[in-house]
Amino acid sequence: VRSILRAKIHKATVTQADVAYIGSITIDKDLLEKVDIWPYEKVLVVSNTSGHRLETYVIEGEEGSGVICMNGAAAHLIQTGEEVIIMAFEHSNAPVEPIAILVDDKNRFVKRL
Repeated sequence: VRSILRAKIHKATVTQADVAYIGSITIDKDLLEKVDIWPYEKVLVVSNTSGHRLETYVIEGEEGSGVICMNGAAAHLIQTGEEVIIMAFEHSNAPVEPIAILVDDKNRFVKRL
């Protein structure tokens, strides 16, 4: 069984960082639907700005809000304004065709990659 990239949101901008919140990343519902990431699914978040990488789980944000909010301890590593890539993986014995999207600086869908 291999761990294979299944979904990716590329070049998202972190809109908030809330250290007081109890863990996770909040992502606009529209973006989650575009890449088929579920609430509470584990994701890898990589900052193109700082180079930090972390795993956390997803909380669904308000539809159309563009929210990408780092919550809890993750907010110490990845701050507001950083550019990130958000990835979900699948364990599979067969090839998987990932869904990858590019977003603009307001976290609006631009195109499939």
